[in-house]
Amino acid sequence: MGFRFTSLVHAKQLIQKPFSSTKDVPKGYLAVYVGESRMKRFVIPLSYLNQPSFQELLSQAEEEFGFDHPMGALTIPCREEAFISLISHLNA
Repeated sequence: MGFRFTSLVHAKQLIQKPFSSTKDVPKGYLAVYVGESRMKRFVIPLSYLNQPSFQELLSQAEEEFGFDHPMGALTIPCREEAFISLISHLNA
């Protein structure tokens, strides 16, 4: 499976906006923390929550972390590259 380079660049720009707190999350978006050891914060559109591939990722996160998130937001335990790849696919 391949992704167009332009889609990947657009996805990275979309989800890596410089938001510093939950007050900075615009309406219609959600802050998530992604990573296995070092967490990185991303802001994604709420519409991604309806996508089956994203729901599978959330199910895996629930199994590992449950609903008690020490970061104060949704935590997704996957490699950053895998998350960006998924987001690129959803944007295509």
